[in-house]
Amino acid sequence: MNAYEKMISGGLYNANDLQLVLMRRQARELLTKLNQSLQEITDGERLDLCSKLFGKIGAGFWLQPPFYCDYGKNIEAGHDVYFNFNCVVLDVAKVRIGSHVLFGPNVQIYTATHPINASERKQGLESGQEITINDNVWVDGGAIICPGVTIGENSVIAVGAVVTKDVVANVIVGGNPAKIIRSL
Repeated sequence: MNAYEKMISGGLYNANDLQLVLMRRQARELLTKLNQSLQEITDGERLDLCSKLFGKIGAGFWLQPPFYCDYGKNIEAGHDVYFNFNCVVLDVAKVRIGSHVLFGPNVQIYTATHPINASERKQGLESGQEITINDNVWVDGGAIICPGVTIGENSVIAVGAVVTKDVVANVIVGGNPAKIIRSL
């Protein structure tokens, strides 16, 4: 397997592999254009850049810059997805976002992780775990979604929550680590 295949499959890989460096550079070029001020880029141009950056976006997709990601192509979003200001998606593994999903400002989604074993870390190895956010989810401002998490449909992630484990459908979670506050 090449480095990208290792990365996307959740295996250990070296992020300094030339193929991955070039892919991140291409994403950075698109992000630089995407993150220009509202006066310098039209809504249609922003949507076109998002279509080039992301693996998939549905109708009604909206992204409020600035936005940051590693590769972009590993992010798939359904329809009517909204990213508020200053969101970060470390997409070394797939990030699957359903439809009617809202992200508050400063939300961080991390698929990237590092080995617990120090000798593997010293070799520059890392890995990733997929994240799935199902339909009708609201992730409020400043929340952090950790590697490998699935968020059930209709759930709400409270402001500042750190989600380290799967969230069932139809609940509000909050805190660090996030726990169920109540059912919906």
